[in-house]
Amino acid sequence: MDSFNSAPEDELRPLLTECLAVPRWVDAIVAGRPYASMDALLAASSVAAQGLSDEEVLGAIAGHPRIGERQKTGGVSAKWSRSEQSGVDSSQADRLAAANAAYEDRFGHIYLVCATGLSGAEMLGNLSSRMDNPPEVELRVVNDELAKIAALRLQKLIGS
Repeated sequence: MDSFNSAPEDELRPLLTECLAVPRWVDAIVAGRPYASMDALLAASSVAAQGLSDEEVLGAIAGHPRIGERQKTGGVSAKWSRSEQSGVDSSQADRLAAANAAYEDRFGHIYLVCATGLSGAEMLGNLSSRMDNPPEVELRVVNDELAKIAALRLQKLIGS
């Protein structure tokens, strides 16, 4: 935690943006330093990530690849995304592509789930279960998934 707490702000901001690309969240995490522990940082992250505006949610997911379509380039977040989606195998590619397309037709944005530890089948089931959500409810679900992803990435960031 010491290196995170003492890191120059201009070096920390891009790394935090890769955890959650919402300037207001990044500002809150930077302003909250120093953190006594990882638990304190994660609690602050959770509070700051709750209730993102629709525009913030949509902006944050713009940099995420579709489930099953891993980013090949793009730095730390691309590496994290590949790792987070490791439960997806090529045999599910066509089903995921079709499900992603149906989701995007329904909601107008990509499907996002905190994929760490989920198999491709579990992600498909999650996507299917969310298809009947009203659009405003689905954006809140996406907000919650972004908060989970941010927490996992913060842990990776501090651990690196």
